[in-house]
Amino acid sequence: MEKLRRISLGCGLTEELKWGKPCYTFRKSNVVIIQGFKEFCALLFCKGALLNDPNGILKQFGWQAARRIPFTNVREIAEMEPMLKACIHEAIEAEKAGLEVNLKKNPEPIPEELQNKLDEIPALKAAFGCIDAGTAKRIHPLFFWSQTIQNSRVKG
Repeated sequence: MEKLRRISLGCGLTEELKWGKPCYTFRKSNVVIIQGFKEFCALLFCKGALLNDPNGILKQFGWQAARRIPFTNVREIAEMEPMLKACIHEAIEAEKAGLEVNLKKNPEPIPEELQNKLDEIPALKAAFGCIDAGTAKRIHPLFFWSQTIQNSRVKG
């Protein structure tokens, strides 16, 4: 992770700590975040969807805008350093230009069972309309899980 830190700082980004992670900004806008996981670390590009990726190194993982590059060892980071710097510089240029990722309001269809509950309970519908798309997407499986548990209790 130290190698990713040096690369990010070497590209002229400012280091901050956000969400307990090293975050690198340009003019107070988040550009990249270094993420540490049990089996790997990653360099997350906050607006990675805007970047050209001719080498296919930017991985989408559930968020619409962000992309990340996972690493399992320092050698991978060293080998990819020129590509990483190019991505960081492109991300900085996107910030300078004020580019934004066009986010879909509801990227995932709302399941029929959940839509029925939203139609039945106005307060639930109002609350659901106030959450971001990522949270809504995570709620769908929870809804189905709770329905499955409830149905198994009724049948059992």
